[in-house]
Amino acid sequence: MADLSPAKGPESSPSALSPPHPPPAQSLSLVQPSTKKKRKAVKVFRLFRSVFRSFPIMTPAACKFPSLPGGNLPDTRSAVGTRITGTLFGYRKGRVSLSIQETSGTLPTLVVELAMLTNVLQKEMSLGLVRIALECEKQAEKEKIKLLEEPLWTMYCNGKKIGYGVKRNATEEDLHVMEVLKAVSMGAGVLPGRSESEGPEGELAYIRAHFEHIVGSKDSETLYMLSPDGNNGPELSIFFVRI
Repeated sequence: MADLSPAKGPESSPSALSPPHPPPAQSLSLVQPSTKKKRKAVKVFRLFRSVFRSFPIMTPAACKFPSLPGGNLPDTRSAVGTRITGTLFGYRKGRVSLSIQETSGTLPTLVVELAMLTNVLQKEMSLGLVRIALECEKQAEKEKIKLLEEPLWTMYCNGKKIGYGVKRNATEEDLHVMEVLKAVSMGAGVLPGRSESEGPEGELAYIRAHFEHIVGSKDSETLYMLSPDGNNGPELSIFFVRI
């Protein structure tokens, strides 16, 4: 008699039905940033100062910069600062994030998701000088909060209000990007994407550079991008201001 039992094919195999195991998480070699304050401040380059003095506060065909005390962005030209590593990264059609690290081999001390698409920032930087101002309000109940610990910022780019920046804890993808770029001190490029929404062919663009971090006061801190050869002024300045 013929065997009438259903045939067992590959599709009924338990191993074929079980989902694939996720790839193992990449181990991180990033270390905690130093908790000791550097007593020796790094002086701002004289040439950098002279170039920065020549930058106009307002440019033609541009909106006014955010209203700050005195009507201008904070003046930190005479201050001294420390050099840190800053990375701007994001999917081309997604919002760009800013990561600040003590060095390229340490965990981020700050991650802010900015109110700007990555491809828009790339276009702005290709046109010349970019000034980003992140502004928050003083509140009596938050007097003890450090400036860079504020959770929400109103963001301006070259004087135009474009939305809000949000401070966040570093995600697994943020840490993956910092780990991959650990050996990169300065540069720009793309990395293979890991976001499901972007698809397997999504690319994550990044710009990494040294920044001069200058603390003007408890309510004013600034990051100035430093050029690799030191012969040109910064293409990007980021102001953190509490008013």
